[in-house]
Amino acid sequence: MEIVKTEGIVLGETNYSESSKILRVFTKDYGLISIMSKGCRNLKSKLRGISSKMTYADFCIYYKENGISTLISADCKDTLRNVFRNIDSISYASYLLELTEQVYKHSMESSIYDLLIATILKINQGFDSEILTCIYELKMLDYLGIRPMIDGCAICGNTKNIITISTTDGGYICQNCYHDGKIYNRKTIQLLRMFIYVDISQISKIDIKPEIKKELIEFITEYYDQYSGLYLKSRNFLKNLAKIG
Repeated sequence: MEIVKTEGIVLGETNYSESSKILRVFTKDYGLISIMSKGCRNLKSKLRGISSKMTYADFCIYYKENGISTLISADCKDTLRNVFRNIDSISYASYLLELTEQVYKHSMESSIYDLLIATILKINQGFDSEILTCIYELKMLDYLGIRPMIDGCAICGNTKNIITISTTDGGYICQNCYHDGKIYNRKTIQLLRMFIYVDISQISKIDIKPEIKKELIEFITEYYDQYSGLYLKSRNFLKNLAKIG
């Protein structure tokens, strides 16, 4: 094993023995790896505060390729304290971590890392966690190979007279091809396309009406249910959270 330093974020943790944990860490340089944090559950352990879910840090580790690495130390890059301040932001951030793990296992694309960090940091800055989640979910569809057709009609390819978007047909539908199904608000249709291409790190303002937000979430949820094949426990929690809200 060699000693390496890598930026990463803890996606999950599993208790190991009476005092240790195995951390699932998504790293910038090595992708998704498992790291043993020995003795971190002891109250006096120097690893205790850096061995939990959503720790965003530079990790110093004994790196073992195709095995479990060992944590030496970590320098926190951002405490993400604002994420933890309310149940909405922590719930959406937790969902993003679970979604990321599933999508990365499918695609093994390293560029997902920067998208995740940019989104988590925007949530920490106080931007709308629901809309940021919508944007992230849409971007993940590319990595899953199921992005909806948003550059023209999914049936005929026509780029004009787009009147709705369909989960059944997999994208935009023009006036000539429309037969039935929900007609989404024109703003919703435009935002779905914009979200796929927007640079998350450059977002400076989010101001979307509640009725549009509802349609965005409705479409994305139905699309994931129909095409992704993913089962995410945290998504069900978000659905229940939305009902309470």
